Amino acid sequence: MNDVIIKDNAFLRQFETTVDGHLAKIEYSSQERKVFLTKLVVPEEITKEGFKENFIKSVLHHIQEKNLRVVPTSPHIAGFLRKNRQYKEMLPVGIRI
Repeated sequence: MNDVIIKDNAFLRQFETTVDGHLAKIEYSSQERKVFLTKLVVPEEITKEGFKENFIKSVLHHIQEKNLRVVPTSPHIAGFLRKNRQYKEMLPVGIRI
């Protein structure tokens, strides 16, 4: 897996990475010990195979390292979590996708 190097831009509340000069981001909000992933933005110029999945995985690993829970409100991220059940333990109690 090609790990995507992400930056947590706390001021803009987004995880971001740059590919060939184009900024991809996942916007978030946080509350208590939860991170709500609200929007995935990947410019159409980024055409690398599997980039979105690797970007989401990198963000999830970053969140996991901080022992936080994740609430996917973005349809793209919720769909990714549905397909990749190994991240199920990151969901708060009572949240199902």
